[in-house]
Amino acid sequence: MCAVLLSLWLFYWELEMFDYTILHWMTFLSAAVLLNLSPGPDIAFILGQTLRNGRRQGFAAMFGAWTGAGLHVVMAAVGLSAILAASALAFSIVKWLGAAYLIWLGIKMLLSRGDSFVTSESLNNQSQHSVYWQGVLVSALNPKVAIFFLAFLPQFVVEGAGSSGAQLFLHGSLIIVVAAFIEPPLVLAGARLGSFLKKNRQVGLWLDRGLGALFVTLGVRLAASTR
Repeated sequence: MCAVLLSLWLFYWELEMFDYTILHWMTFLSAAVLLNLSPGPDIAFILGQTLRNGRRQGFAAMFGAWTGAGLHVVMAAVGLSAILAASALAFSIVKWLGAAYLIWLGIKMLLSRGDSFVTSESLNNQSQHSVYWQGVLVSALNPKVAIFFLAFLPQFVVEGAGSSGAQLFLHGSLIIVVAAFIEPPLVLAGARLGSFLKKNRQVGLWLDRGLGALFVTLGVRLAASTR
């Protein structure tokens, strides 16, 4: 929440300091909305945790994913993402770590018996911290996100409108702010669906299988990706 408020403050501050046109903001915000609606490991993890464990777990996963995305924004602003883009070794290391983590999460779901759909609320509450950090890792260990920010954000840097780093940080932070309007309703809807699924253990079993297969597929796709 503090990060969102800070980003909003930066937004108004930058509007006062920099001369961006209405067309600039319309183009950027349209792209940010489409970006946040596109499926990927972050959304899959958030919805998966929500369906399996409820609203609180879903929000923990969501905040974790935002933190991981924030790390990518900072990396793009200070130029560290350029290292991933330029170094085949650095890209491969992060890529294989991310792919292994996604596949490991998927295998855990594939081997489950649908127990997560009948887990007690107290147990769910105890593991919110770990779900948060899982969300951080899912987002942070995806080098494609870092390279995407490096390729996407500079398109909205306006010459003479302030330092490039500040502009990159502003626009990257606003992508997370846009996510704050899109992802919470998805979590709430997923929680309602998850409550319905908890009444049928067999459905929960097959949903675990489906989510597990999805994460394994995402991990394999990441492992097969190139810069």
